[in-house]
Amino acid sequence: MIGRRHFITLLGGAAAAWPLVAFAQQRERVRRVGVLMSVEENDPEGKAQLSQFSQSLAESGWTDGRNLRMEVRWGGGDVYRTRTFAKELVALQPDVILAQGTPGTAALHRETNTIPIVFVIVADPVGPGFVAGLPRPGGNITGFINSEAVIGAKMLELLTEIAPGLKRVAMIFNPETAPGRGTYYFRDFEAAARSSKLEPIAADARSDAEIETVLTSLGGEPRAGLVVTPDYFMFNHSEQIVSQAARSNIPSVYPWRSVVAKQNGLLSYGPNLVDIVRRSAPYVDKILRGAKPADLPVQVPVKFEMAVNAKTAKVLGFTVPPSILLRADEVIE
Repeated sequence: MIGRRHFITLLGGAAAAWPLVAFAQQRERVRRVGVLMSVEENDPEGKAQLSQFSQSLAESGWTDGRNLRMEVRWGGGDVYRTRTFAKELVALQPDVILAQGTPGTAALHRETNTIPIVFVIVADPVGPGFVAGLPRPGGNITGFINSEAVIGAKMLELLTEIAPGLKRVAMIFNPETAPGRGTYYFRDFEAAARSSKLEPIAADARSDAEIETVLTSLGGEPRAGLVVTPDYFMFNHSEQIVSQAARSNIPSVYPWRSVVAKQNGLLSYGPNLVDIVRRSAPYVDKILRGAKPADLPVQVPVKFEMAVNAKTAKVLGFTVPPSILLRADEVIE
């Protein structure tokens, strides 16, 4: 028989263990995370970003298939497809949603004001009302911006270094997907162009045909250059832009390193997007553990990179100056 004192000791020990058991069960409860990507499913950059996000989540104790179920949808730069997937993800009622890009964040913003959303690679979250402000977002959305408005002016500065003698420069964007319908970046770009005695051109394009029209027209102008807006539509059509720019002999600068390294674009300057997405995982982790997006400040990028393709420069008739070579993170010979 068990003595009364021994029984009480066992009972007390069991009671003390109950919170630990309950905590372990809570930890192992499967949580659902939605992911809305703005690129195609076969896009290498998108795959790298998602891989880093999953790896970072795993480092915080969340493993897909064990205590986490990840629902991933790929918008492919298509606004209507993105909106459809946003409705689909919200209907699943996940614990939190990761939104890549402005179109996906906008679509989710329309669908829910309660499910926590962490955005990545969004330029201007205040303008469309995703958040009330960067230090205190104030609602169900927070995240990581990819660039500030001044980046268009910086890209123009680098383009004029590698292609001196330009007279006019166009900034190409899709008003349906670019922040502020294109005005967010264009204001600083226009001011920088005029201060450098360059003619700024606002070139909007919503389709392959319109991209071709813009570049063909620009190629007919003497000493013309191109700045490509950080915009997922433009990213998903970057191969066409690079190809058309080469045919029209237009020096161009892009916000994505991969366009220079893999598609023979001339020059790129922008944030490290994989790093931005990787940094979002701790925010998702905090929310899964009870934090509120309203209390998590919007973060700015911390890693920028520049790449130049010397082969493309030579074809266009330019010599890459030492000022570019010394600062470039990657030089393609």
